[in-house]
Amino acid sequence: MQEVGSVRYLSRRVAGLKPSGIRKFFDIAATMKDVISLGIGEPDFTTPAPVLEAGIQSLQRGETHYTSNAGKLELRQAIAENLQRLYGVTYDPVNEIIVTVGVSEALYLAMTALLDPGDEVIIPTPCFVSYQAEVILAGGVPVEIPTRIEDNFQVDPARIREAITPRTKVIFIGYPSNPTGAVAERERLLEIARIAEQNDLIIVSDEIYDRLVYDFQHVCVPSLGESIKRRTILLGGFSKSYAMTGWRIGYAAAPVDFIKGMVRIHQYTIMSAPTTAQDAALEALKNGEPHVQEMLAEYNRRRRLIVDGLNRLGLTTFEPRGAFYAFPKIGASGMDDETFAEKLLREEHVAVVPGNAFGPGGEGFVRACYATAYEQIEEALHRMERFMQRYG
Repeated sequence: MQEVGSVRYLSRRVAGLKPSGIRKFFDIAATMKDVISLGIGEPDFTTPAPVLEAGIQSLQRGETHYTSNAGKLELRQAIAENLQRLYGVTYDPVNEIIVTVGVSEALYLAMTALLDPGDEVIIPTPCFVSYQAEVILAGGVPVEIPTRIEDNFQVDPARIREAITPRTKVIFIGYPSNPTGAVAERERLLEIARIAEQNDLIIVSDEIYDRLVYDFQHVCVPSLGESIKRRTILLGGFSKSYAMTGWRIGYAAAPVDFIKGMVRIHQYTIMSAPTTAQDAALEALKNGEPHVQEMLAEYNRRRRLIVDGLNRLGLTTFEPRGAFYAFPKIGASGMDDETFAEKLLREEHVAVVPGNAFGPGGEGFVRACYATAYEQIEEALHRMERFMQRYG
């Protein structure tokens, strides 16, 4: 007799998904002592005190009920004002913004709202591990385009042109990039936008790391022009810039028809984003800027330490100009990226993520996150030096 819980009952889409390449190594690390983690992409800072207090006051006022499906209007207005102030791009907070449970839900809503079975989504890689999975779960087909270190991991618009087929519906981009720390220059994004217009494609742009850039001005895709904005879904949130990962609060901004479709899904699956988190996010937008700048300065200090340190060890690392990741090439060790990550964890108790977890183009690299204390990064580099003396 078949056991009821058998895997045969799972849908083919779910059964066919690869386990996260990130999770494997942290399951191992969780069983070990004295591990320095350069893996999980999460700020080590606590949420700024005024934002914490706003959440506490929200609870004390009894703000424990549903909000409107799209989120509190006051928060949507603040998001719209923030995008206008930073990038000069205008959204109607009533009809063109939805507040979501983190950017992860915004990504899910975008793909589910846009894709019919078999629709193709062009995705530059290496990239965050959820992108391809969400396309597959929505019934679409991810078409991966590897980027190269020689191009500073910026996608080549010519490769996008070559990948377009009659089934292509979306070009997905995510800059600043997780895992590489790459940013995208304005001219390159303009060329991608022209390709989208010429081929009547939608752009989905994940800009969750927009405030974490170094010696660079972030280019917000919908700010490239009104015609581009009309075919772009912008994804953003509070997790990285304001150290609010556990609050699970993000948003999408897009033309009204896209948002209507996303709200339709959201109202049946989520109802509304957490009310307390919405109130905290509002405070972050109102008064959080000094804290953003303080964290950014500290990330930059750590960035210089880890990039210089990895290069000194012979682990060639290009200059990350956004987010909080270094993406060293580990060929000097004589190992592939999975072997390198596993040996480094077991022998020196330093956790990094193999580059192949992030898709084609990531092979031969590892991701090292510098959202951890400066002193911890110094110790991790010391342990990696011992490791490279044995294998380099």
